[in-house]
Amino acid sequence: MSAYALDPMGGGRDLPERVKTQLVERLAQVPTALSVLAFAGAEPAGLINCFEGFSTFQCQPLMNIHDVTVLPAYRGRGLSRRMLALVEECARERGCCKLTLEVLEGNKTAQQAYRKFGFAGYELSPATGRALFWEKPLMSSGANVERKNPIKDY
Repeated sequence: MSAYALDPMGGGRDLPERVKTQLVERLAQVPTALSVLAFAGAEPAGLINCFEGFSTFQCQPLMNIHDVTVLPAYRGRGLSRRMLALVEECARERGCCKLTLEVLEGNKTAQQAYRKFGFAGYELSPATGRALFWEKPLMSSGANVERKNPIKDY
């Protein structure tokens, strides 16, 4: 993940030490997480992290592809396609109705790879336009807050 974070398409900054030391353990605690690692011999070459979600319109699970990275030395060899194929196979086995992901507008290489794999921008109709991905940070990156039940009686 550090190599991805250091890449311009990952933000160009290394992950905080806290993230590097806790990520594997914390991901292992997420029961619907799926990680695909690609190796060239014994060397790590690529990674995809996914999380199962739920489509209310389809009333079925979906698989959101959250991180996709191939180390520069291994790009152009079809690794992302092979990793995506494995993700799709796992999603189908889990009964997922679709794969979702977000991609930066400036990442034309990734967009081309995703289009080749069958992805397209999401649009209900030309009148309503294409879907946009927005975010609202909820805590500082250094916070480690205990989860509380989000459902309350008001």
